[in-house]
Amino acid sequence: MYKILCYGDSNTWGCKPGTQKRHEREKRWAGVMENELRDDYQVVEEGLNGRTTVWEDPIEGYKSGKNYLLPCLETHKPIDMVIIMLGTNDLKARFSVTAYDVAEGAGTLVDVVSKSEAGKDEGAPETLLIVPPPIAELTEYKDPFRGAREKSRKLSEEFKRVSTEHECHLLDAGEHINSSSKDGVHLEPSEHRKLGQVVADKLVELRS
Repeated sequence: MYKILCYGDSNTWGCKPGTQKRHEREKRWAGVMENELRDDYQVVEEGLNGRTTVWEDPIEGYKSGKNYLLPCLETHKPIDMVIIMLGTNDLKARFSVTAYDVAEGAGTLVDVVSKSEAGKDEGAPETLLIVPPPIAELTEYKDPFRGAREKSRKLSEEFKRVSTEHECHLLDAGEHINSSSKDGVHLEPSEHRKLGQVVADKLVELRS
């Protein structure tokens, strides 16, 4: 089977906008993707609320995507494709980083995957980097994400640069979905469904 690891934050975990509850698996984008791809694919969800690309959270702790990525790869290998959708939490005011820095953090994760031996025959898996959708008008997280909305609109350009430099696949989620107006950050079921379908189509394209 073709194994896919989905490595992300609360939008991969499936946080319902305006709540701390979780969408059911079949409504989360990774679950939708798995259903679209059918029987010869295996999808592993690795979503963590608050996960960043590389930054340690001084308040919440244990949120660095870099620190857990290699153990995660070792846990689930052999893996054919790693899908990384991270960067939104990097935009929190407490980290004081630019869109350029966020993309560089994502590039660091791509390098971790490419230097791993977590693929078939001890090779490296392929990587699909997903640009998180821009933050919408903030209704719940105004202070933690102070100034983040403007930065989030610059991620697309910066992630494209990084994907070229690090030679990985790229999908810009903002071209297909929008963050919820309920909190400005998370995804409604309709957007999970669209994203899952788009990513499934992308994977079929990459394998053809």
